[in-house]
Amino acid sequence: MSGLKDTVSDGLYGLGWATVKKLPEPVARGLGRRIADTAWKRRGKSVLRLESNLARVVPDASPERLRELSKAGMRSYMRYWMESFRLPTWSRERAASSFDPKDVHHLTDGLASDRGVILALPHMGNWDLAGVWVTRALGVPFTTVAERLKPESLYDRFVAYRESLGMEVLPHTGGAAFGTLARRLRAGGLVCLVADRDLSASGVEVSFFGEKARMPAGPAMLAQQTGALLLPVTLWYDDSDVMRGRVHAPVEVPESGTRAEKTSSMTQALADVFAEGIADHPEDWHMLQRLWLADLEERRP
Repeated sequence: MSGLKDTVSDGLYGLGWATVKKLPEPVARGLGRRIADTAWKRRGKSVLRLESNLARVVPDASPERLRELSKAGMRSYMRYWMESFRLPTWSRERAASSFDPKDVHHLTDGLASDRGVILALPHMGNWDLAGVWVTRALGVPFTTVAERLKPESLYDRFVAYRESLGMEVLPHTGGAAFGTLARRLRAGGLVCLVADRDLSASGVEVSFFGEKARMPAGPAMLAQQTGALLLPVTLWYDDSDVMRGRVHAPVEVPESGTRAEKTSSMTQALADVFAEGIADHPEDWHMLQRLWLADLEERRP
């Protein structure tokens, strides 16, 4: 049954990439909205988890408000997928005009300094579109890390897709990713990491919307080890066709403390910036998985 499920999953994603990018854009958008609304009405595990997560972000929200937010969140999530399926067909001009980041000077100044730059993002908006904007509008290649998906064919599909957009993609597992990222940064390169959910079970404990969560230590450790600039980034949609975003001020390495203490302080600083951006645009935070330690502990036997 597991093998059948994997085959079906891979087939569905393949169908999306092959079909959605050929549809007229208004049709693709309408399709995405219908899929989102249907999933939301079914109240499956992912929708309920999204609402549970949003209840931490907006603690004063009524049940009706949470349902509104989760519906908007599913529409935002499907917009991400519909855009991503179509990104390989976009021209350089279309990609450059579809993202409008504020304070991008933090990024360009950092790259000009040749010290290397780490962009750390939460699961907001469309991080693939932001990456395409970096490669096509700024003309800057970058390296990222991807979670290994099952089946392997689906992971390979995602890697090929992101590499076609100009990204170097490393597997999250295997142990070699950190060393490769460090080498890219020491050479003055750019590394982009989605950093609001720990996949290693050895992340840094942070306070996130008043509760304990765990986030990856990698961005802070890379900044310490290589001297690279660590820049948080938040993304969101508005009513236009253009995604918005902000490159935030650098997270500095503390002058004193052990390496573990510095990593903890820097990861908490990232979490605080992420929380501010998510609170401003909760419907564009695509966290459909367990995140807080209390929820993760519930799942343990």
